[in-house]
Amino acid sequence: MIFLGLGSNLGDRENNIASALSSLSIHPQIQLCQTSSLYQTAPVGYLDQPDFLNAVVSLTTKLLPLALLDVCQAVEQQLGRVRTEKWGPRTIDIDLLVYHDLVCHSDRLTLPHPRLKERCFVLVPLEEIASDTPVADGMTAGELLAGCLDQQVNIYKQVTREGK
Repeated sequence: MIFLGLGSNLGDRENNIASALSSLSIHPQIQLCQTSSLYQTAPVGYLDQPDFLNAVVSLTTKLLPLALLDVCQAVEQQLGRVRTEKWGPRTIDIDLLVYHDLVCHSDRLTLPHPRLKERCFVLVPLEEIASDTPVADGMTAGELLAGCLDQQVNIYKQVTREGK
């Protein structure tokens, strides 16, 4: 399975994430499968900025990882993302978290995401949609979450699903 993490803390955060998901869903080679609820968290790294909304989405695609990364960065740019400060405020951030069981380290992309195991704001929504799926080092999001102490993650808007 392939997982993306989405975050926004500028402007209409909820709409920014919805717009990013919409843009991804209309790409002819991307099929969104499941989307987590929205979670609100305090910023990490650079603290003098608004709280984030975060979500995780699973998808299928025949795009290779770097091509998928290019699509994600094009959506960020389309939605007004300006990269000025590491971990700074942003209209939208789309991170490629996991691409099946691929492990890679390049100048442009590291998989699984290098800070996946440290980020509760990613692990909580990831566990919601993929509780039994190994995501890093053979461990599930729930197993990784047991050792994650970086921050509190609060439900902002719950997604209702049929059959749940």
